[in-house]
Amino acid sequence: MPISPDGPLSYGMQLPVQSQSVIYAEPWEAAATPADLVRVARAADRGGFAYVAGCDHVAIPRRLAEGMSTVWYDPVATLSFLAGVTERVLLMSHVAVVGLRHPLITAKQYATLDHLSGGRLILGVGAGHVREEFEAVGADFDGRGGVLDESIDALRAALGPEEYPEFAGERFSFGGLGQLPRPAQERVPLWVGGSSPAAVRRAAVRGDGWLPQGDPRDRLPAQIARLHALREEAGVAEPIVVGAITEPLYVGEPGWSVGRRTLSGKPEELAESLREYAAIGVHQIQVRFRSRSVDELTDQMAAFGADVAPHLGT
Repeated sequence: MPISPDGPLSYGMQLPVQSQSVIYAEPWEAAATPADLVRVARAADRGGFAYVAGCDHVAIPRRLAEGMSTVWYDPVATLSFLAGVTERVLLMSHVAVVGLRHPLITAKQYATLDHLSGGRLILGVGAGHVREEFEAVGADFDGRGGVLDESIDALRAALGPEEYPEFAGERFSFGGLGQLPRPAQERVPLWVGGSSPAAVRRAAVRGDGWLPQGDPRDRLPAQIARLHALREEAGVAEPIVVGAITEPLYVGEPGWSVGRRTLSGKPEELAESLREYAAIGVHQIQVRFRSRSVDELTDQMAAFGADVAPHLGT
């Protein structure tokens, strides 16, 4: 389903299994299978979810492995796999660390994904934060902000309609090199992730959407106001899709400890709470459900789509 600043509040989710940081992964995910991932993607497809998303890390150093784990599926491979078993749900990288790769490589991968999926790609991009990962592939960690800015500009050209895209920048330059297939979409949505001042400015100036990273509700209004002010200052007239990551959710009354931050209760109560996001200028919310199994997760997704979502626009 389209996600628009002018439409109703949309909802999507980061896929389980494909990334297993201890911050958010549930215990059952450690033994999950590709079939479980398919079940979740199909549940999102049926449940009216706007998108499913996958993360991007090439390799995790030992010093971070205890907290981050080393389970990080490749987003292009994962989203392409799920494109073949779903019909309508959009496929988002949240986020692709594009500074790890030349823009032409990124463009080739994601243009093919968009082509194969019939135009369902949202390309979310971010700066990255793991120094060893950058150093291992010969990428510039200290200059990653500038690399990301130029990569976004290069990707605008490389993911456009031209078979032979042209771009000339300080770090990247290409021309006279053809890439087919082209994306199915005339303009691939390019959303910028991050909540630092630099990331908000980057989203305001260069993005079609903003993906904040962990901003609590009370911080979002000021961030959103700054985003719009910077966008106006830069003379960017097109509207921008503003996102938010919600608190963990559980539809109904849980019979187990779901944590003090989790929003739980009747569907109408959850919807009332989530509508506050729309009231402060958010257009799409990324939800995550507490669960003890893939069965419980897909049940939660179905309950949200059937019982909570219809109340989000009222």
